[in-house]
Amino acid sequence: QVTAKTAFLFILPQYNVSVPTADGELVQYHYGLKDLVTILFYIFIAIILHAVVQEYALDKINRRLHLSKVKHSKFNESGQLVAFHLTSLIWCLYVVVTEGYISNPRSLWENYPHVYLPYQVKFFYLCQLAYWLHALPELYFQKVRKEEIPRQLRCIALYLLHIAGAYLLNLTRLGLILLLLQYLAEFFFHMARLVCFTDENNEKLFNVWAVVFVVTRLFTLTLYILVIGFGLPRVESQALDPERGNLFSFLFNNILFRMSVLLLVCLFQASVMWRFIHFQLRRWREYWNEQSSRKRAAAAAGTKQQTKLLKRDSGYHENGVVKAENGTSPRTKKLKSP
Repeated sequence: QVTAKTAFLFILPQYNVSVPTADGELVQYHYGLKDLVTILFYIFIAIILHAVVQEYALDKINRRLHLSKVKHSKFNESGQLVAFHLTSLIWCLYVVVTEGYISNPRSLWENYPHVYLPYQVKFFYLCQLAYWLHALPELYFQKVRKEEIPRQLRCIALYLLHIAGAYLLNLTRLGLILLLLQYLAEFFFHMARLVCFTDENNEKLFNVWAVVFVVTRLFTLTLYILVIGFGLPRVESQALDPERGNLFSFLFNNILFRMSVLLLVCLFQASVMWRFIHFQLRRWREYWNEQSSRKRAAAAAGTKQQTKLLKRDSGYHENGVVKAENGTSPRTKKLKSP
């Protein structure tokens, strides 16, 4: 029995409370230090699943494609992220639909702070934190190149900052919608990379990703402004209440804090869009350079072919003598006198 209690501490979310409702009581959860133990357990689960995907799927495909070392590393990264983003996308969509966050957008800020969470919402956040924390030791296990480590560390840090911030600031509903939009764009991007590794001329998915990326950025910025700028100020003032678990919601009652958050969000989204535009311009420049080089090569080949045809029509030289195509001399033979 003691072992079972300890096992539940690792496997199941902690801090469950019974919240009275009109239909009776509803079991919900809040966060605490014991969540770190649960996250640690699921970090090991994520490492195992990472190894399974790598060995039974990605390594087999890599052996068939015969990719270089650089492409091999990028293929593994995109393959792992496609599996993760697809799973998280389906799971997150199921959560937001069943909890009614999409059908009722007002629920994103109504009754704030959202201190008590449904089981599936809390479990989703714990698993997300575990995955992105497991990505840190994976940098060593996967032997990532040194020049790639800073970029991947920035990506991991941004995801952890977003997920942990939404979890601790009681903005879990808004965080779910934003993760849904982010994972949708990232899924198409890494799928486009995988397709490009198998067929370098196939860039249709990159065009799809470009459209999805712009749309999701617009929705993300709109949601931030709607919830933080207009939704939260209408909620009744919430004072600091550690006993109830309300530790941070009083910050959003401060207009200076809200405006600072919105300013940071706008600056971050602007930097993301600038990198996206720079990437698209570089991609189009490379595409047009490739097309122009192909046209020059085709023109050179056509000129060479025309030169060969002209030579064949006018005869060709062999040992200083002009020969016809069938090997005979183009000059008429002199008839011998009888």
